[in-house]
Amino acid sequence: MVAENIHPDFERFVSRKGKEKLLGQNGIVLWLYGMSGSGKSTIATEVEKQLAAQGRFTVVLDGDNLRSGLNADLGFTNEARNENVRRTAEVAKLFASQGVITLISVITPLRRFREMARGIVGEDFREIYVKADFETCARRDPKGLYAKVADGKVANFTGKDSSFEEPEEAELILDTQKLSPTQSATEVLSLISGLSK
Repeated sequence: MVAENIHPDFERFVSRKGKEKLLGQNGIVLWLYGMSGSGKSTIATEVEKQLAAQGRFTVVLDGDNLRSGLNADLGFTNEARNENVRRTAEVAKLFASQGVITLISVITPLRRFREMARGIVGEDFREIYVKADFETCARRDPKGLYAKVADGKVANFTGKDSSFEEPEEAELILDTQKLSPTQSATEVLSLISGLSK
């Protein structure tokens, strides 16, 4: 809800169509989500590199990076996670509206969080579930979080004492127990083929 003394004005700026023409691409939001260690950030990085090689302009909004700045004041309760997703979605929407291919790498554990993000972003939203079970993620443990969880040093951890809901539907599911990061990136690029202006 916009406060009474706030008057948004987007009409004076260069249009989205004009910016997309300038960039030679359409703006889009690729929302990669899954448990910690599933491969979200690795895939987002690989997709970004491949798009850069094609001359595409991208931005990656990574969960840990966002929590070190924009979302540094948020914890890991469901209420805090909801706000984390809301803020991230609003930023992603701004980037997409400027013609930027925007890659999100955020756990986004609950369906209602993903529905909210889709509602905020709108038709530019593409939901990409990065799938790996708890045991696989625990074996990978790239950040040492699962070891801390086992020692009782991390609360509200997704997949253990904080729930993760698999999607009922998503534009793409990447099973990283079967697909390599490069193969997963290829699947994402296939999903967004035709973004050129």
